[in-house]
Amino acid sequence: MAPDKLTVLNPATEEVVAIVPAATRDDVDAAVARAAAAQRGWAAAAPADRARLLRRFAAVVDGHIEELAELEVREAGHTIGNARWEAGNVRDLLEFAAGGVERLSGRQIPVAGGIDVTFLEPLGVIGVIAPWNFPMPIAAWGLAPALAAGNAVLLKPAETTPLTALRLAELALEAGIPEHLFQVLPGRGDVAGDALVEHPGVAKIVFTGSTPVGKRIMAKCADRVKRVTLELGGKSPNIVFADADLEAAAAAAPMSFLDNTGQDCCARTRILVQRSAYDRFLELVAPGIEAVVVGDPADEKTQMGPLISRVQLDRVRSYVTDDLTAIRGTAPAGPGFWYPPTLVTDVAPTAPVAAAEVFGPVAVVLPFEDEEDAVRLANATEYGLSGSLWTRDIGRALRVSRAVAAGNLSVNSHSSVRYWTPFGGYKQSGLGRELGPDALTAFTETKNVFISTEA
Repeated sequence: MAPDKLTVLNPATEEVVAIVPAATRDDVDAAVARAAAAQRGWAAAAPADRARLLRRFAAVVDGHIEELAELEVREAGHTIGNARWEAGNVRDLLEFAAGGVERLSGRQIPVAGGIDVTFLEPLGVIGVIAPWNFPMPIAAWGLAPALAAGNAVLLKPAETTPLTALRLAELALEAGIPEHLFQVLPGRGDVAGDALVEHPGVAKIVFTGSTPVGKRIMAKCADRVKRVTLELGGKSPNIVFADADLEAAAAAAPMSFLDNTGQDCCARTRILVQRSAYDRFLELVAPGIEAVVVGDPADEKTQMGPLISRVQLDRVRSYVTDDLTAIRGTAPAGPGFWYPPTLVTDVAPTAPVAAAEVFGPVAVVLPFEDEEDAVRLANATEYGLSGSLWTRDIGRALRVSRAVAAGNLSVNSHSSVRYWTPFGGYKQSGLGRELGPDALTAFTETKNVFISTEA
């Protein structure tokens, strides 16, 4: 395919879904100019009017949930249930952000000789570079609060999953969002993505993707003193203590790393089990992994679909070598990028499959001795995005939660993301926080104004 086109494949069948024009550097330049002009009018609009339009955008998305979900199934291979949730999450994020527009207030600070006030002003044009693993919701993590704070947004979706982003841009116009305020620029990362990062008219970059690419983006932004939010890789622990409800922990473990076919930076891919409970845990978890329904993502009964691409399939295969012992489920044969649910046992913590982000339906299970050993193993990684711990001891839950170096932890649960709570990572899992009550302020500049009252 020519470099000015993107070919979108159905990961479950390898059939061509669409061919999409790829944005050039000139396209990005023109889009930035249009966005900057639209942003000035948007920032000047009354907060209530901006909020009203965002709520209307949310309502239009709500009316197209099924369409968006089916599009996500075809371009990303997500199960239909997950895809419906993702489309609904876009709606919810727009609603939540709209509620913050009229509450985006500064402060009055006591000073001598006058009064001092602060204003939270929009940055201008925001570049959002979204990943292929959750194309809709993660795009909205940047899109919704940035628009709510008075900015324009240029969204570059991943090369393999541009279709839902393009449809959202159409729905935004249908809802009355001003023309050019939200534009989608499908294209190659080294062309359209780099052009966004390097453009002097783009005030901030929001990037979700791999740690190596995030580092390159951060370096380019540093050269221009450009703001950046990075949500990068993960190798999250799932810590199971012997005093936990082992049946519940084992029942929840499979989908903690198999959801979205393991293509999730929050996936609990290192299951750490206290040695005295290790054998029993394996007995309990094995049937659950073997029973996971892998198949047509459009089928309501399917729990796990295909990987996104041949490249990703080959990457996952490279980590699970023939010498490894594993508990395995099943996956379809024939066309599509299929890989079975896999839990590797009897492996060293430093083995590649245990240390690297595989980004597929693969996890390892490792024993630990005591609380100190669990924390040591949990933190023995360059990442720090998410994690879980299972115990009946509330004191231990609090101690271990404070000791594990990760941005998002759950006790007796694998939940990581809620749009009304902050999300982000420690160490090489990223920089900054998204979502939650402070999401809008991440897209503003603080201006301080002193007014003298002395005669």
